[in-house]
Amino acid sequence: MFKTAREAVEYIARFVELVPLVPQHVEVIVCPPFTALDAAGVALRQMQGDRGRIKLGAQNMHWSENGAFTGEISAPMLLELGVRYVILGHSERRQYFGETDEYVRLKTHAALEAGLTPIVAVGESLALREDGKTEDHVVAQVRAALEGLNPAQIARTVIAYEPIWAIGTGKNCDPKDANAVMQSIRSCLPGLQGVPILYGGSVKPENIAQYTSQPEIDGGLVGGASLSPDGFVTLAREAA
Repeated sequence: MFKTAREAVEYIARFVELVPLVPQHVEVIVCPPFTALDAAGVALRQMQGDRGRIKLGAQNMHWSENGAFTGEISAPMLLELGVRYVILGHSERRQYFGETDEYVRLKTHAALEAGLTPIVAVGESLALREDGKTEDHVVAQVRAALEGLNPAQIARTVIAYEPIWAIGTGKNCDPKDANAVMQSIRSCLPGLQGVPILYGGSVKPENIAQYTSQPEIDGGLVGGASLSPDGFVTLAREAA
């Protein structure tokens, strides 16, 4: 919950200026809050054209196309603004807003049906990690979110592993431990073998390369370190 519409446009202006410094093979997505999506989308199209490198994502969506769901946003609403990606099941949504595996499944199906790419977030608490249940829990979350999808549909998703205890705390999951969890994710269902799997949890320019150098980790789901366009570009370069 950062950036007003005006602040988002200022951010985009600086980010577009800097993004050529990021190697071409790196895919870059920005996910502003709902109130800034329209302004950010317009700014991206004006500053980089329809085929620009920076893609637009949303932080959440409802599973219905419309209805009596006050305060919610649907896939058609996002698509009209130029959104192509949507984060689903983020740990903060699960923790603070009661999102269940079933809600995440409904949203994932709806996103795929609408033509959006879901970035499905999974992760464990500190208690689960200390009990040695990390991989069982995370794999169960992945299976629940993708239940009922065929391998071709699953191949159109992105998975983000974010150990809850590492988000915004400055604590970091050991890169080799994160890689092992990613490996379990990638092998748990047909169709996941080629999908991007991202690591999230206090990633910053100083440590992102430790994660992306691991064979199963394809990128980052970046929180606080993305709030500065200069810092985010530095992080993306380090990730490459």
